[in-house]
Amino acid sequence: MTEKPLILVGQDITECCKKIIPGQTDDVLLEKLQTLIPNHIISLALEGDEWYKLGGVVDMDGNRIASDLIEWVERTYIECGQNLQTLIEHTLEQKLIATKQTGKTLYFVIQTGHSAEDFTLIEIDKTHEVSDRMLVDEKQPPEDLEEFIDPLYPYCIESYSLGHSRYTYRRKTDVKLFMEVINQRHPDKHPVQRFMDDWNRSSAGMKSRMSDDWIIRPYRHIGRFGEQIVNVEIVNTHKNNLPHLEDFTGKKGTGLSNLLSRFDRQAGYPLAWFFYMVKGKLVSTHSAEAVYRDISNDFAYLPERDERILKDWIASPYNV
Repeated sequence: MTEKPLILVGQDITECCKKIIPGQTDDVLLEKLQTLIPNHIISLALEGDEWYKLGGVVDMDGNRIASDLIEWVERTYIECGQNLQTLIEHTLEQKLIATKQTGKTLYFVIQTGHSAEDFTLIEIDKTHEVSDRMLVDEKQPPEDLEEFIDPLYPYCIESYSLGHSRYTYRRKTDVKLFMEVINQRHPDKHPVQRFMDDWNRSSAGMKSRMSDDWIIRPYRHIGRFGEQIVNVEIVNTHKNNLPHLEDFTGKKGTGLSNLLSRFDRQAGYPLAWFFYMVKGKLVSTHSAEAVYRDISNDFAYLPERDERILKDWIASPYNV
C-alpha cells in the first residue's frame, strides 16, 4: 500500500502553535498537529535539553516594561544621553528586573514510508519566561553596555514564573530530501547515511522503524575559515534505561550471544547492540570484534543479513 504524500506547510504549523492556549499541554499541541495531517501518524519523539536566552524587563510587581532586554537597554541608553551612569541610576530607581526565557525543543516525527529515512522531523520550541536577576547590582554596577545586558556576576533573585509556556515553530525537515543534499556535499558516503543503509538491510529494519528509537537532526557549525556548515547527527530517543556493555573479556559463543540478545530485547529490536555501538552509546566496539571472532569460528547466532553488516563494519569501521 502506497503512503499518501505528506503535505505540510510551515505557516500552518506556526498558526497551530499560536492557537494553543497558554498553559495547555504538549498533548494538546500534538492533537492539533495531527489534525493538519490526518493521513499520517505524528508522535513526540524527543524533548530536548533545557536552554535559556535573554528575556525582557519587568518591575518589582511583575508589570511588563519591555519584551526584549537588549532592545530596551540600547534604546534607553540613547534616551539617557548615552550616559551609562544615568542609565544605571534610572534602573536602580525603578528597581527593574531582567527576565530570561527558558526553553526546550520538542521533536515530532511523522513517518512517511517504510525506510529509515522516510520521515519528517518537526521542531517546535516550548518557552517559558521567568524572573532572573536585578537588572543592576548596586554594589557591583556594570562598566559597559555589554556587562549591563549580560553580567558575568549577576545579582540573582528568587525565580518566579511570568505567564505560561508558549510554543514557537522552528523548522521542518524532510529527512530523505535533506540527506540527498548532505550526500551531494560528501565525496564518500556520509556516516549517517551508512547508518540508515545498515538499518534498512538489517534485521532491525525488518522489525522496527528507525525513527521509533533514532532521529536525524540537522545542525550548523562554524568551519575552519569561519564559514557556516550544515551537517547532520543521529540522536537516540530511547526512553528506558539500557545496560552498559563494555567489558567483553572472555565473552564468546552462547554467553556472548545471550548477552547481546538480552540487550536487544530491552531495546526492543534485533541488532540494537550494533547501532548503539556505532553511535558510541552504551556498547563498546569490542562487541563487534568479539562477535566477528565468533562467526569466523563457526558460531552462527546472527542472521546472514546481519553478518554481512558486521563484516562490512570490520572491514571499514565508522561511527556517528
